[in-house]
Amino acid sequence: MAAGLGTRMKSRTPKLLHPLAGRPMVAYVVDAGRQATGRRPIVVTSPATAAVRDAVDDVDFVLQAEPRGTGDAVAAAVAALPADADEILVLTGDAPLLEADLLAELLDERRLDQAAIALIAVDAIDPGNLGRVIRDDAGTVDRIVERKDATDEEIAVNEINSGLYAFDAVWLRSRIGALSPSPKTSELYLTELVELARADGRLVVALTVEDDGRLLGINDRAELAQAEWDLRTRINGEHMLAGVTMRDPSTVYVDATVTLAADVTLEPNVILRGATAVGEGTTIGAGSQVVDSTIGAGCLVWASVVESSTVEDGARVGPFSHLRPGSHVGPDAEVGNFAELKSTRLGRGVKQHHMSYLGDAEVGQGTNVGAGTITANYDGRRKHRTTIGERVFLGVDTMLRAPITVGDGAKTGAGAVVTRDVPPGKLAVGMPARMRDPRPDEPEPDPAAASSADGAE
Repeated sequence: MAAGLGTRMKSRTPKLLHPLAGRPMVAYVVDAGRQATGRRPIVVTSPATAAVRDAVDDVDFVLQAEPRGTGDAVAAAVAALPADADEILVLTGDAPLLEADLLAELLDERRLDQAAIALIAVDAIDPGNLGRVIRDDAGTVDRIVERKDATDEEIAVNEINSGLYAFDAVWLRSRIGALSPSPKTSELYLTELVELARADGRLVVALTVEDDGRLLGINDRAELAQAEWDLRTRINGEHMLAGVTMRDPSTVYVDATVTLAADVTLEPNVILRGATAVGEGTTIGAGSQVVDSTIGAGCLVWASVVESSTVEDGARVGPFSHLRPGSHVGPDAEVGNFAELKSTRLGRGVKQHHMSYLGDAEVGQGTNVGAGTITANYDGRRKHRTTIGERVFLGVDTMLRAPITVGDGAKTGAGAVVTRDVPPGKLAVGMPARMRDPRPDEPEPDPAAASSADGAE
């Protein structure tokens, strides 16, 4: 059921679309239902929650044109059920910590006694205003009583209704139309089906679970934050059991959509979001954020931001680097302090160690990017690309005005403003840069060197 707007969230966003660990909360419920039944779920939406239809895949949707309570929502779903459905699982979309194993137990409980209804009850620490599950002398469920309608004796009952049910489909089809509108709200309440089943002489059973938070229904921002904490603890625990090291799990935020290989190390204050994958033996250092990116094996990303980019095996990023969308760092390349990339590809072994910006550029393998190097890629109207060849040596404070090509083995002097192509092997010096041959006594730059007097790496 996903037709309620969730007004207590005080948000323009429908409650079920509020994210938990990178996914809308309703997506977790849909997954649990699909895994427990092996069938394609039916999601009931209303005009107010139409956006839910864009948030989940591999489901069928039913419209509850005018939301009139949980009973009306289930009636809309029942009308859309395939004819061969003999069992119906009804879930609320705001219980994202729900797991498929518990739903499988609920289905087994119903089948065991051929009950008309099986529900999940919670032995609540504090029942509050939630509906009480009232049993008869034989221990079977007799009715569900709302707090406002309960007697003092019934209020003392700690067993509450979770809102999760399994139904005999044949019986439900025959009785869903018998629900009567509430005299106060005119809504149809699903809980009335318990009394109808008992009147028909059918059994209603309950699977009782501890009040451990896994059936927490989210109604406001505080409960959303608690669910996020619980889910993040679960996600981090699963990764650590699979061979990931977390120095301080309480400060590591990993979305449910992230993939981590064995022997990955996550240091404190790391955030991994979206469709991110991290390869074996890589360390994501303290203070890093990686979003929708692929990080290869044996890499180091330290105190940096990586967005919608690829970092290949053995590369090093940071500290204080920023890879903007569309960047690609080749194997064993290095991007260092206050270096920024945007829609740029660095070849194998490229060194861009500090204080530079490369936008809309292609950099060949073995090239050294001097401190302060900038590709001037925007002319006020359009973006232009810069192509830098292999084994190029860019001196400090080089400015490359795109579109431009720097040939293999070329060099630029410190402070050069390059406004035209640099042929392979040539040296560009001055402002605007002039081309000349390097002096014979000028050594070829060593891309593997740790420092350079002119290039400052």
